[in-house]
Amino acid sequence: MLLADEARLERWERKVEWPLTALALLFLAAYAWQVFDDHGAMHVPLEIVLWLVWLLFAAEFITRLTLAQNKVKFLRTHLFDLAAVILPMVRQLRVLRLITVVTLLNEKFQHKIRQRVGIYVAGVTTIVAFCASLAVLDAERHAENASITTFGDALWWTLTTMSTVGYGDRYPVTGEGRLVAGLLMVGGIALLGVITGTIASWLVEKLRGVEDAEQETARELRNLRAEIAELRAELSARSKG
Repeated sequence: MLLADEARLERWERKVEWPLTALALLFLAAYAWQVFDDHGAMHVPLEIVLWLVWLLFAAEFITRLTLAQNKVKFLRTHLFDLAAVILPMVRQLRVLRLITVVTLLNEKFQHKIRQRVGIYVAGVTTIVAFCASLAVLDAERHAENASITTFGDALWWTLTTMSTVGYGDRYPVTGEGRLVAGLLMVGGIALLGVITGTIASWLVEKLRGVEDAEQETARELRNLRAEIAELRAELSARSKG
């Protein structure tokens, strides 16, 4: 029964993987449009789209929770999804489902380690930087004494924060902006760790491959020497005969 429930959950997750990715792209487009077109004529329709997408994500999460046999374990291992459902006001959290795109692309290059490293680094960095820039700009630009008032300011602040440089020329002054900053700091450290670990794993795998190739070459040389020795012995026996 347990295995059947797990298999059903896996089938559901595979079935909705691409639709969820499409919803994440729709959410990102609507959210970016809303941020760039501040208080424009499309603000209300875009807000409706964002809430509809959130409702779909919430329904999908509840469906997975229902299918899961061990619901406590499911919640413990899906804290990010749970937060995105419980905290709908933190809208930028849900667009991080776009990392699914990076994962799907990675599967196409699973046998090409060098391309995989590039996809992870470029994809995750771009997604996190873009989403954080939108979020901090949305939170900061109308605040008193704000130093982040344009997307260029937001992007510069994001890059300096992610890289842990932190020049201090741009900084958030609102509570929401500081929340984004805190998440970005943790995410930047985690991202650097993932990049370092991935590169280290690639180097270890490459070195292991070289070692395996050397061992295979050594085995072939031993076999070749044995065959030559057998041929010499056979020729020697024939010459004596």
